[in-house]
Amino acid sequence: MKKLQYIHDTILKKKLQTDWKAITVIIVSTLILTVRFYNQFTGNIYLDGILLYLVLPLAIIVAGFRENPRRYGFGLGDWRTGIKLTLLCSAVMTAVLFVVARTPDFQAYYGSWYGNLAETIGYTAADLFGWEFFFRGFLLFGLARIAGSYAVWLQAVPFTIAHFGKPQLETISCIFGGAVFGWIAWRTRSFLYPFLIHWYIGVMTVLFAKGAI
Repeated sequence: MKKLQYIHDTILKKKLQTDWKAITVIIVSTLILTVRFYNQFTGNIYLDGILLYLVLPLAIIVAGFRENPRRYGFGLGDWRTGIKLTLLCSAVMTAVLFVVARTPDFQAYYGSWYGNLAETIGYTAADLFGWEFFFRGFLLFGLARIAGSYAVWLQAVPFTIAHFGKPQLETISCIFGGAVFGWIAWRTRSFLYPFLIHWYIGVMTVLFAKGAI
């Protein structure tokens, strides 16, 4: 008990550690997710997503933090490793989605999404590009300033919450899937490869759910 009390007292006596950039990332990320949930600005959900998830974070990084976006995974990074991981994850997820996306919950949710193949590919890319930079770039590397590699797991929490309303199995899987995406971004120093994987998953989910393939 004395040892625990000593540890407790030692923690309390430490100065409150602050990193204004990390705090900004936390506050801005929370505001973006909240505002995005309750509002539409342009009348186009994809354009709203690009503005809030991509343009605004980039503006904060460049104009506010005065840092290079590459510091937040905006670049090719380790592209050799990234391509290998993208192909591997895509192959694994094809087999998983072949079964999961054909279940009633997924068919009810995704079965009416988009029209033809071109729309599915295009709209999914527009939806997920900014989304992936937000979580696996801005939030991941912003949190890494104070949390180190724990940021891989931390960014998966709001990512999972942002899936509320989607099929339950998908939302639960985001706890681990979001961490895998975070690890890939961390390993490659780029959000691009999680985006490519997520894009592929999104397209295949819709196609399987619609019975298109």
